[in-house]
Parts: sequence; structure tokens; C-alpha cells
Amino acid sequence: MTSVFFDSFVLRSVTLSSAAVKVDVHLRDGAIEKVVPLDARERPHAGSADAAGASPNEMDMDGYLLLPSPVEPHAHLDKALLGRRVPNRTGDLAGAIEAIKAAYPSMTRDDIGRRSLLAVTEALTRGYTAVRTHVDCREEIGTTGIEAIVDLKRKLTGIIDLQIVALAGEVGGDDGAPNRSTLQASLELGADIVGGVPSLERNPKASLRELMAIAGDARCGIDLHIDETTDPDIFVLRQLARSILSSGFAYPVTASHCVSLGTQSADAAREAVQLIADSGMSIVTLPQTNLFLQGRGSTTRKPRGLTAIEDLLASGVTVAAGSDNWRDPFNPMGRIDALETASLLVSAGHLMPGDAYVCTSTGARRAMGLPEVRVAAGYPADLLAIRANSLEEAMASGTLDRVVLKDGRVVARTEVAVNLSSHLQALIETADY
Repeated sequence: MTSVFFDSFVLRSVTLSSAAVKVDVHLRDGAIEKVVPLDARERPHAGSADAAGASPNEMDMDGYLLLPSPVEPHAHLDKALLGRRVPNRTGDLAGAIEAIKAAYPSMTRDDIGRRSLLAVTEALTRGYTAVRTHVDCREEIGTTGIEAIVDLKRKLTGIIDLQIVALAGEVGGDDGAPNRSTLQASLELGADIVGGVPSLERNPKASLRELMAIAGDARCGIDLHIDETTDPDIFVLRQLARSILSSGFAYPVTASHCVSLGTQSADAAREAVQLIADSGMSIVTLPQTNLFLQGRGSTTRKPRGLTAIEDLLASGVTVAAGSDNWRDPFNPMGRIDALETASLLVSAGHLMPGDAYVCTSTGARRAMGLPEVRVAAGYPADLLAIRANSLEEAMASGTLDRVVLKDGRVVARTEVAVNLSSHLQALIETADY
């Protein structure tokens, strides 16, 4: 399709999920100018463009539901689409880590750039207008992935926003010096955020200290993989919250995964959630990957591999939901679709559909430091229109029939054609329900 680049644009007869009413949504200069109910439309003057028919800068959205576009708060573009090439032999986290390390020699800059572009394109067609990606940067691979994704970010300017987290190897102690150097080099190359996995280091406290010091010097935020385990004895998240509070760390902090929080006793979880709320950090839950990786130690009473989502939300903590791995050794599945992520939060996390979608849109935007989007005047026109009558239908069906707008411009449209036999079509048309 040809992208639509008008200063002003109108989405005609689109349905709002918040009120289940049809409206015209007027866009101008990248923002929503006004939302007009159909019964409040101004009658066109005789001879005007509106009276003569649809103008070129409008789109008939009858049958579509309009939503704030989702954003992806946690992906791994450098690993995307590697699943078939690099299988996880054991299916667990250790197996995934072993598989990806074995794949490092084949993950050249060109290879990473090509797969990342394919994955981002798929994400865009599903509705994402921004993606935060963690990119491995460690002694054995250097900054190859960072260089590839920084280049991709530049090429996609104005189409989709990319945020790059430099995902460091072990940084604590004297042995961590080479990885600290690689992390600093990654930030100099254009990575936006400091990342790491302190839960897997020999001294998590030392790791947190080093990561926060590097981020402080770079004046940027941190986004850490924390407690990706159902073992309640591994609880670095609580330590992170205390470190933020005691140090007065001045930049945004995000903790991703936080699975062990969901396995704590009620009292321990309550205490930790209060610390998290006081620290101001954001939490990213990643249902599909953690439901796949976690709980493999037994055949019964399997834990769900999710953080304490309901307690966090009830305490006012920003909770975002992401898809994490896009068909790689850490997760062989994944449609690269926020509606799939939200659906899993309904099924496995016991959220209501509206609350689940908020975690992939409003909550994710807040965690990523992006402006809020509502379908209301004055808000950015980063929008997803999907052929459905309700949010529940959109999440359940996952139809690919979608229109994606970034800054008020159509950047992707997928149209689905369904052909039925004449007999079945006649039955549907005459069905009395």
C-alpha cells in the first residue's frame, strides 16, 4: 500500500471501544484534532468536497474499532526469528541461554539487521508504533548487535520508534570489567538504556551497584531482567527497590519479568510491592515467554510464571505487558501481537480485557516514557484500527484486518478477504440470531 501523508486526515464512522459509539476522528499535524459523534456531524454545503463524496484525505472505517496503538516494552530484536535455526533442546531458560550462545558466531551485523527489520515490520502491521528492544552486548560478541539496531533505528525514523537497551553480561567485580567496558561502548554508539541480568550474577548486589553507576554517569534509565524464576529464594527485585530508595537514583527504572514475586507468601509480596511502589519503578510482565520457560521442574502444580500483577496494579505501580521473545530459543511461539499478550493476561493473569489491553498500551507507554494516547482531542495520533465490534472480539479473534497510524499517518494496512461457499453464506444471511 501507499502510505498516507496528509497534514490533516479523517477516520470516518469508526467505533470507539470506550463508548461503543461511531464517530469521525479528525487528525491534524500528528495529533487528534477532534472526535465527532455521527449524529453531530456538520451537514456539508452543496458543491463542497464532502457533498461530492469521500475526499482523498479520509478513510471509511465503518466496521473498525479504534484503539490507542500498543507499544512493545520488552523485545529482543537481535534474537528475533532464530527459533528454527537455533532450537532450544531442553525448553527451559538454561537451554535457551545455551542455544543463543552457540548461535553468537553466526549472528553477524547483516544477519541481525535483516531479521530485526522483518520482525519490526511484522510488529508494525500488528499495530505497534514503538518497540523497546534489549540487545546483547558482552565481551564475547562485542557491540555487533548494538551497531545493527542503532542503524535500523535511524532508518525507521518517523515510521516506528525504537528504544535500545544495552543488555550487558556479568558486570560485578573485577571479572566484570570487560563487560562494563562493552556496555559503556554500547551507550556511546547510541544505545538509550542500561540493561543487565543481576539475578544470574554471582553477586547481584555488586551488579546492581555497577549498573546504576554506569547509568548515572550516562544520565539514562535502566531496564533489568530480574528474577526470571519461580524460585522464591531468588528475590533481587526487593534488593533493587531498596537500592533505588537508598541511593536516590534519579533516572527511570524498569524491572522486567519479576516472576519470583508471584511465588512469594502474601506478606512477603505485600512488603515488596510497597517497596516497588515507593521506589517509582515500572514492572514489565512477559506472559508468553515466562509461561513457556517457567515451571518445567514438575509435571503437576505448575506455577504460572507471572509476576504479582493484581497486587502491583492495586498499589498503583506502573505495569506494562510485553511479548519478550519473538520466535527464538526463549519462545518458539508468538504472533508479535499485543492482542495476543493481552489475551494471555486475561487467561493466565485473570485481568479483565480492558485492563489487560491497558497494560500493552497506556501502561507500556508510561514505562517507556512515551506520551499518553487516548482517542480524544489533543492526544498523539498513534492509533490502531481493527475490524471488530468490541475489544473482547478483537482480542479473541486476533484478526489481521488492521490499519496502523503513526503521528496521524497511515503506515500499515492489512486487509483480509474471506470467501465462503454460497450455501454457507446464505445460511449466515438468514440466521435468526
